[in-house]
Amino acid sequence: MSFYEQAEEKLRKEFAAVSGQKEGAMKTAVRDALLSFAKQEDEFAQAIVQGGGFKACMAAVAKGVGGSISDLEAYEKATRFYFPGSRVRFEMHVDLIGDAQAAPGAGTEASGLIIDLSAFF
Repeated sequence: MSFYEQAEEKLRKEFAAVSGQKEGAMKTAVRDALLSFAKQEDEFAQAIVQGGGFKACMAAVAKGVGGSISDLEAYEKATRFYFPGSRVRFEMHVDLIGDAQAAPGAGTEASGLIIDLSAFF
């Protein structure tokens, strides 16, 4: 069984044990992000398998959270629980042309505009 499969099984088994209002609100998105990261990096999957439980991870994510937390911050706190010092990079793009590019009779193909929103973080 691969580390990813073991990490997936561990998180699935421990998912229901997560309680608390804040933890419960975030646990699905955080679990999905952790599994995505585990798919990207086998070493991270191994850290999940060999690290603490998901309930303790979610308690660490919720610690110090007031009324809200960004997804990015929650994911980074979760990854650092399993792999201290790790960082989560987030990239978003806006397509200002959008569906208009495929509009019939548009004539020439328009080029999109990409704005890097990470500069605002």
